[in-house]
Amino acid sequence: MRKKNEITFVFDSSSENESLARMVVAAFLTRLDPTMEELADVKTAVSEAVTNAIIHGYEGREGKITIHSIIEENQIEIEIQDSGVGIPDVEKAMEPLYTTKPEMDRSGMGFAFMEAFMDELEVHSETDKGTTIRMKKTIYSALNLS
Repeated sequence: MRKKNEITFVFDSSSENESLARMVVAAFLTRLDPTMEELADVKTAVSEAVTNAIIHGYEGREGKITIHSIIEENQIEIEIQDSGVGIPDVEKAMEPLYTTKPEMDRSGMGFAFMEAFMDELEVHSETDKGTTIRMKKTIYSALNLS
């Protein structure tokens, strides 16, 4: 097994591309032979991050989302970046149940889900410049691969 592999892909900030992003990262991850739970965790975290970029980052405007992912040994790192409006207060935005879009029935649990399903989560944002979310997860089932 190769020790390191990476992909980068860019797509439009359209809600129909959320499932594409989730599936591309899942397909990339399959080389580690993750359990169904590990795979579901990563897919959910990617889905939440991409949905945040579409709904909150671009607020319905057109834009691009970039996903860069690296697999090294038995760990996947995923970086999801937008060039949208940014988050004025990242700490506040990461509080469970906090949402800036209650009229859209947003639960405010996106960052909480990302934190719960991934081993590490970092959020960097700058107003009017965009947001970068970095997540890491160790795939323990891959430790048995030769």
